[in-house]
Amino acid sequence: MIPLNDYEIILASGSSRRKDFLESLSIPFTIKTHQVDETFPPELKGKEIAEFIVRQKNAPFVNSLRPKQIVITADTIVWCENRYLGKPENKKVAREMLKFLSGKSHEVITSVGFLKNKKFDIITETTKVYFKNLTDQEIDHYIEDASPLDKAGGYGIQDWIGAIGITHIEGSYTNVVGLPLAQVKAKLSILVQEE
Repeated sequence: MIPLNDYEIILASGSSRRKDFLESLSIPFTIKTHQVDETFPPELKGKEIAEFIVRQKNAPFVNSLRPKQIVITADTIVWCENRYLGKPENKKVAREMLKFLSGKSHEVITSVGFLKNKKFDIITETTKVYFKNLTDQEIDHYIEDASPLDKAGGYGIQDWIGAIGITHIEGSYTNVVGLPLAQVKAKLSILVQEE
């Protein structure tokens, strides 16, 4: 539990996983989302992409924020062999992503933005994830049985494919799911103490 000192926390995300993680901190918050263009300049790489998108997600709140409000925005991407993998637009793309990730390590990068009093801070966390060689049958089963379309890289570590396909990770598990919870808790604890 974080003493909020009368601050109102707003989670600017429709992700059920981010909602669940924030609820686990036992703090009250509301959810407000805006449609945001997540197109980024092609020269951006890795964490620059996640940080750019989180700034885009923050923009609609800048002029409507009241005192004693903190807005949290987040974006998670997969970065593998100098290639960006966001959310797949269909099952065919999800299948291609999983085949590409099979037998390799990749980075899951989550940027989290905190807006308070028109001041914007970003924390970015990177976790290295290692996939075994996935069979076509394993990939097809996951694509048909799960919901890969709302997840960066076309998979959820918390899903069946994570249990059977990921050999190990280096870094934060919650980051791979979509919110580096320990880092978010630490940052919020600081922000609610500052004037």
